[in-house]
Amino acid sequence: MIPLALVLGALAVALAWPVPMALSRAAWPSRSPAIALALWQAIALAGALSMIGSLLAFGASPAGSLSGAIEHLLPAALHGAIPAEYAIVHLASITLAIGLAIHLLANLGLTAVRAERERRRQHQLIALLGDPMPGVPRTRVLAHPEPLAYCVPGIRTATVLTDGLVDALEPAELAAVIAHERAHLDQFHHLVLLSFRAWHSALPWFPIANRAERAVSLLTEMLADDEARREVGDTTLRSAILLVGSAGEPGAYADSGGIAPDHAMLAARVARLGITP
Repeated sequence: MIPLALVLGALAVALAWPVPMALSRAAWPSRSPAIALALWQAIALAGALSMIGSLLAFGASPAGSLSGAIEHLLPAALHGAIPAEYAIVHLASITLAIGLAIHLLANLGLTAVRAERERRRQHQLIALLGDPMPGVPRTRVLAHPEPLAYCVPGIRTATVLTDGLVDALEPAELAAVIAHERAHLDQFHHLVLLSFRAWHSALPWFPIANRAERAVSLLTEMLADDEARREVGDTTLRSAILLVGSAGEPGAYADSGGIAPDHAMLAARVARLGITP
């Protein structure tokens, strides 16, 4: 019988490199971004759990089960009499698993706190500097010449546009931009991006973490585009994307530290609509 630690270890390795690499290079996610996004989330969660689980399973192998290891080691932790069957490698494996779990959870909490602090700051700034857009609830306009648009999530959501954007776009194009940003808010993309940002922050040396955050960021943009194109059509949406994207759109939300959209991401978005920027 193959040991559980070996099975989980092999799964962790597969989900840490070949599987996400294959997904990031595949062409089909642009046709089904919702499915691809769900798959990325499953890969990230299953990869973390299998990595921690393999370490715990190996560390608990002398007892035959994790519950048995707890029964053996918990009294030992209090009284200092560690059973002889537990070698240093078993104890190190359990310690590493616990440390990794704490590290990942701590980074998730810290990233969430920083994002919430930044969201509050953004809401204060737009309330102070922005003016409500007539006839469009939860939308504020900033006096700025660059054509920019972004959204700020939270209990009080807000879509933020600039004067430069409002002046540069036709009414239908402006509606496309607003629908795009509203889709980010309605579909809670900031929470998805937060989890992958935390993963990247926890494992900055892990190449696939950056690739995953970038892929997920692009998929959320595509999902928001799909919502907008249902309202205004492909032609109107792509003209708005080209104008806003070429000016350096801040992205799905105004938190700091995330993946910044670039020309390659812009090209991938408009390619779905039938043109090349």
